[in-house]
Amino acid sequence: MIETFLQRPARPTEWVADAVRALAALSVVVVGIGWGFVEIAVMMLALAAVLAPRFLGVRPGFDVFAGATVLVAAWSSVFELYTRIAGWDTLVHFALNGVLAALAVIVVQHTGFVPSRGHRLGLAAATVAIGLAAGVLWEIGEWWGHHVVDDAIFVTYDDTIGDLAAGGAGALVAGIALPVLTARRRRHDAGGPTGGTRTDTGTVDTRPADTGPADDMLTPPTDRRGAPLTW
Repeated sequence: MIETFLQRPARPTEWVADAVRALAALSVVVVGIGWGFVEIAVMMLALAAVLAPRFLGVRPGFDVFAGATVLVAAWSSVFELYTRIAGWDTLVHFALNGVLAALAVIVVQHTGFVPSRGHRLGLAAATVAIGLAAGVLWEIGEWWGHHVVDDAIFVTYDDTIGDLAAGGAGALVAGIALPVLTARRRRHDAGGPTGGTRTDTGTVDTRPADTGPADDMLTPPTDRRGAPLTW
């Protein structure tokens, strides 16, 4: 994972993803200057979540989407948009829980406890379970924060149930999309003997790079030899 994290970006979407990470780091500084402890804690959690996709080597398109979703969620909390804009809380919980559940499943896949291919129904179920569990922990944290840290933290029964339902739905969508999201990005190594793309196994792929406008997140996943995966 460290080698993946230190890998230099090669494609435009990878540069964009790193720019989102830089923005997250800057956000921590800005919040530290202009806001209080709760907002700083939220932004620190956001920074950790934004860094995770680089360690995991996910598709650049998903990396950008995950980082942007986390940052929007964090700043929405700072500016209290969840209580100011009707429905915003539900929308963000749907997207954020889906992103975090997918990243959590990818982490578990790296450990070998969950298969990285096949068993699509099982992977979707695991993603929903993790998403719901994460949602419960978040709601417990909000309840604790409301009673111990700052009573300005908005907590109601309807809000809690709505957030859990939205988060579960988001995790379900992420679980269905896992075959695409879990495909690892390739390591680009200019030092290869043919100037091609060096894969995780050390072999060099000399096929022309895809310069088309297609989004990396929507490209069908391939194995480490470049062959399309079948599910």
